[in-house]
Amino acid sequence: MAYLRNMSAPIQTQPLDAHQVQNSSGGYSYPVDDWTRLQRFLILGSEGGSYYASERQLSRENIDGVLRCIATDGKRTVDSIVTVSQSGRAPKNDPAIYCLALCASKGDAETREYALYNLSLVCRIGTHILHFAGYVDGLRGWGRGLRTAIRHWYTDRDPDSLAYQMVKYRSRDKWSHRDLLRLAHPKSVAHDPVFKWVTKGDAENAPSLIRAFEEAQTAESRSQIMGLIRDYGLPWEAVPDKWLGYPDVWDALLDQIGYTALIRSLSRLTRIEYIKPLSAGLKRVVDKIGDAEAIKRGRVHPVQILTAMLSYQHGVSKGGLTWQPVQQIVDALNDAFYASFGFVEPTGKRTLLALDVSGSMSGGMVAGVEGLTPRVAAAALSMVTARTETDYHIMAFSDTFVPLNISPRQRLDDVVNATSNLPFGDTDCALPMLWAMQNKIEIDTFAIYTDSETWDGEIHPMEALRRYRQTTGIAAKLVVVGMVSNGFTIADPLDAGALDIVGFDTATPGLISDFAREDLRSL
Repeated sequence: MAYLRNMSAPIQTQPLDAHQVQNSSGGYSYPVDDWTRLQRFLILGSEGGSYYASERQLSRENIDGVLRCIATDGKRTVDSIVTVSQSGRAPKNDPAIYCLALCASKGDAETREYALYNLSLVCRIGTHILHFAGYVDGLRGWGRGLRTAIRHWYTDRDPDSLAYQMVKYRSRDKWSHRDLLRLAHPKSVAHDPVFKWVTKGDAENAPSLIRAFEEAQTAESRSQIMGLIRDYGLPWEAVPDKWLGYPDVWDALLDQIGYTALIRSLSRLTRIEYIKPLSAGLKRVVDKIGDAEAIKRGRVHPVQILTAMLSYQHGVSKGGLTWQPVQQIVDALNDAFYASFGFVEPTGKRTLLALDVSGSMSGGMVAGVEGLTPRVAAAALSMVTARTETDYHIMAFSDTFVPLNISPRQRLDDVVNATSNLPFGDTDCALPMLWAMQNKIEIDTFAIYTDSETWDGEIHPMEALRRYRQTTGIAAKLVVVGMVSNGFTIADPLDAGALDIVGFDTATPGLISDFAREDLRSL
């Protein structure tokens, strides 16, 4: 009988059907198509690799997939890049910039032209265009089309806006704006004073911001620096380091500093005691962190806020600098994390949030953020759905069921710490369905946060889902939230009740909610 059971239901180290392929751990999962993999790469990147695949291997596999997309439909590839980049769905814009450079270098003539036409939509700020230059320089020569696109990137901005970009982002990746201007040779009477300052250092007729920058470099007092900041909107990057240790200088900067720059500066502001208990500075910073409109306007990704919170509450930097975290800042970042996803409509469905905490989820990092492993990211992301739904249960699994006694009412750092300390094990993604079936738990939606490197079970996850449906009579759905940019999913692409989506996409909680209410596989 055991032999017959094994024949009718292959173990996970054997393929369930002809559509499955061997994953990196030796088990069998479903391959994702190149377009899905492109989206995963754009959102998750491949920095840090994964538990089973090195960063180099994972990057190579993702890039090969991007190249196949470019060869199949270059215009669709560019449109996908632009959509992800513009929507703020990715923690970092670097994968989108690199993929656009690939389109502009490896596509056919029409694709290259279309990629360069969309350059400003992906490379929106000075640091982006410098990153693009670094990528594209290693992929192709500097032909007329590329020089023209770079030229338009500079001349399509009004002179004051361009001056701000030149002052704020002066060099990146061994490239400077002077390098690009000398390659592109843009000509514009209106922009010539800016170009003259960048290439020759002559600020005589330049916009007022550039002249303020030059004055700041030789400023002799804090009052002079603070006046330049307030009168001309001088960004913090333009302020000499010797003035950035004074609370009153940061008080002036706080009026115009961007959201991302602010949350990256929290440790510095605490060290210099601008942020301290019961201070006016603390109140100002908490108010700015809680500004939902600023989060939306600045395309601030939840990962950026989560990273800031994890770093700040740690109290020590990589270089050994220390500070005493102020709890109101941690609480404000906690609330901002959830606000960064926007409104998610609850489904009213019975939902099981199942977090893969196996050994493979502890390797690598999400979006190149040190310490943000797939298991930590999964815990944080699941809390958004848990905060939305009223009828849910949270569990964790590896090769066994692991009780997960966390609540969305807890602070996010507590949730992260709780999941970080769970024991490692092998991966069996069938356990959520088997557990629900064995315990006669009625579930409408299984939401599994995983890297899909399942291999340890006696039954495949999709087979477990089908048996659960047959046993309970519930048309249960499966949402697989992919936490790593690899080529696998446990969701059968032919099953209308199974959906594979990208982990730490800002759209993920909403997609889970929408799919639970009705079949939205087309998304």
